[in-house]
Amino acid sequence: MDRKNNVGIWMDQFNAHLIDIDTEINNCSIASKFRCNGKDEVLNMSKGFMHNQKQQMQEAYYKEIANEILKYDDVLFFGSKSAKVELRNYLIKDAQIKKVKIDLESEDSMAASRLDTFITKHFKNR
Repeated sequence: MDRKNNVGIWMDQFNAHLIDIDTEINNCSIASKFRCNGKDEVLNMSKGFMHNQKQQMQEAYYKEIANEILKYDDVLFFGSKSAKVELRNYLIKDAQIKKVKIDLESEDSMAASRLDTFITKHFKNR
């Protein structure tokens, strides 16, 4: 598989937006399947069941992101701090990911119009 150079990923607990600044064709979004629809749903489920369901769905979400990451040499994560840290901890367990350089940046929110500039500047300044 040919690996591409750089990708920026803005993410939170539920969505990851992959922005390949070299080619917009490869831009995509990945969504977590975990959604809690409201108080009634939570009250009807046991805490243990909800916790297990969330863990399984978060793992599937992170695995989907990891599969995309393997296509790149360098990855920039920005967005929700807790989501980035959880994903990094998940990725550490994957030996294939060690071939990919991963950077984390603190940038919780950003206008869509600034994403490409932010990512380009990050990789240019390294």
